[in-house]
Amino acid sequence: MERKSRFSQWLRRPKNGSDDGETDTGSAAARGREDLLLAAVDAGFPVAPAAHPAGYGCSCERIGCPTPAQHPISFGWQTVATIDRDKVTAWVRTLPQANFITATGIAHDVLDVPVEAGRSALGRLDGAGVDVGPIALGGTGFGEGRMLFFTATRGTPDDEDEWWPCELDCHPETMDEHPGLRWHCRGSYVLLPPSRLPGEQPAVTWLRGPELPLPDPLTLLESLTDACAEFIGSRPDHETTAWPIGR
Repeated sequence: MERKSRFSQWLRRPKNGSDDGETDTGSAAARGREDLLLAAVDAGFPVAPAAHPAGYGCSCERIGCPTPAQHPISFGWQTVATIDRDKVTAWVRTLPQANFITATGIAHDVLDVPVEAGRSALGRLDGAGVDVGPIALGGTGFGEGRMLFFTATRGTPDDEDEWWPCELDCHPETMDEHPGLRWHCRGSYVLLPPSRLPGEQPAVTWLRGPELPLPDPLTLLESLTDACAEFIGSRPDHETTAWPIGR
């Protein structure tokens, strides 16, 4: 009950992207951070430490870092990512400022859409009685943020020939090329709550928690792509396609 209570308190706690100095492993914020990350581990999401905000920049100190506070610390993140509770607990306590990513295409995929398109699709899916599973919110808030739909993975088939190198697949280094729907599967990752972002951007949060069952991505795909097409069609500063199909 105590762990569940701390989890609920953290979800209700105001979020921001600044470093508020609450890095003491004994603080309520640190305990809530640990609970959130262990909840993802318990759901089977492999996690690894990531960079954290340093003002409006990135802790990696790379000049012109293209994804500040949104990338793993280790280049070997795919092998580092784990669901070992003891290892993750040790990371959380020894890296009190670190964000965390979850590697996709191992136990789950993520369908990543603009937040406005996601809210529209979510309304349709809920209305149709579709179980959508865990959902996270990240980015710069309404109008510019992203909504992340966690799904079962289609990236680890028994027959390797069935794994598709589809243009829907999103890799971290091609994020800016995918303004509509991004399908994170094998070789990609997303930030986990309660990761913080640079400046005044809100932290990554759960809209629906990781304890929910993972749906088949194909049950969500049509609603998400339709919503993305409508969203992108109304935004002249975006590409005109809902998903990045190569030419």
